[in-house]
Amino acid sequence: MNETPRWIIDELPRFNARSVLSRGQVLGAILLVIALGCAFFLDAARTFLWLNTACIALYLVFCHYKLALQFLCLGEKAVSALPEDESSFDWPPYTILVPLYHEESAVAGLLSHLATLDYPKDKLQILLLVEEDDAATRTALESLRPDSPFEVIVIPVSEPRTKPKACNYGLKYATGELLVIYDAEDRPDRDQLKKAAFCFSEAPEDVICLQAKLDFYNPKRNLITRLFTAEYACWFEFCLPGLHLLNAPIPLGGTSNHFRLSALRMLKGWDPFNVTEDCDLGVRLYMEGFRTLLLDSTTWEEAASRIGPWIRQRSRWFKGYLQTYLVHTRQQGALFKREGLHSLLHFHMIFGANCFCLLMNPFYWTLTAVWFATRSESVSSFFPLWVVIPALLSFLEGNAAFVLTMMLACLKRRNYWLIPFCLLTPIYWVFMSLGAWKGALQLITRPFYWEKTPHEGDTVQGASV
Repeated sequence: MNETPRWIIDELPRFNARSVLSRGQVLGAILLVIALGCAFFLDAARTFLWLNTACIALYLVFCHYKLALQFLCLGEKAVSALPEDESSFDWPPYTILVPLYHEESAVAGLLSHLATLDYPKDKLQILLLVEEDDAATRTALESLRPDSPFEVIVIPVSEPRTKPKACNYGLKYATGELLVIYDAEDRPDRDQLKKAAFCFSEAPEDVICLQAKLDFYNPKRNLITRLFTAEYACWFEFCLPGLHLLNAPIPLGGTSNHFRLSALRMLKGWDPFNVTEDCDLGVRLYMEGFRTLLLDSTTWEEAASRIGPWIRQRSRWFKGYLQTYLVHTRQQGALFKREGLHSLLHFHMIFGANCFCLLMNPFYWTLTAVWFATRSESVSSFFPLWVVIPALLSFLEGNAAFVLTMMLACLKRRNYWLIPFCLLTPIYWVFMSLGAWKGALQLITRPFYWEKTPHEGDTVQGASV
């Protein structure tokens, strides 16, 4: 196995995911297990009842938190503007980083689209980041002309084999004032760079990141892509604007986040050991007093259309969310300094409660199925009336409201044909929990393993690119 080189170790952010748990977290986990073991030994039934009550209470709080987040921002709009006279505007140098790994089939379409971006060519640097041992992708790039705007950066083979490690290596070669990340299958709006550059020029200095919206160009492929598209609509139309409105930390998307390069370097780039490096960076820049704005421009991606790749992608996302939560619970003092209890509440809801509910869902689904099948008194004893009422409220209100908000998000994006499919969202959540458990177990066995999502080369369908 290749060792982690010094250039990675020396440039790590102070709090990073290289250690899954700190010593304090290990000690806390041991003490918690001992305390629960003693409680179950003394009175298992009462212990289970109170644990169940606490879980239901958390479900209820998280349900209303997400609903408030989504409905508070119905009138919120992302920033979007271009200068009145583009010819006289002083466009800043812009760097595009494109990490590529086993993307030989996507290279042609990617380069073709990036070449059409509406930005002064003499101000544009496009760095294609390729792993040294990825012979197929390197071969696909050999046809580039010497005078093309693309520059191939070969990354030495080393651990960890992650996208953030590749981006950090590419950061050494970046020369622009602004920088953006695109993935191999991305098709950003042609004027996205101009919109971002102008918004940065108008924004205060503490705004160091702009997150563009993401959407899919293959939503009609099958049921998976339809529900995935509805989920993205809800996330980018309601959840992220809600977090922005409430001045909460914003988990960045893995692509189409635009940065002021100097601030990004000050933050030491991305954590190479975190498999959702974007999410982690969003929290870190927030704790340093910086802000993220949402850019009203869309990047079109390819949605995973088969259940295997979809679960692998989801498990990586969940594993990264757990990594981010564990890393930043080690510095809750810094979070508290940012906005007091306000910051801590949002952090624990966005990451902790979200992860907890996805992991607990299968347990409650099983418990419900057992009760309906057997009418077991043992199950009923853990659900007295004062527990059943909030549990039913969380179940009925939460499911109905979340389905409704996904419908509203599709309506906002004018994807009217998607609205009926939102009724099937509860089925989609089953697979989300499967991915969550896979990611949680993999955090123990292979914490830094990057499960790559294969791209199948779907053609763009109706994307305004």
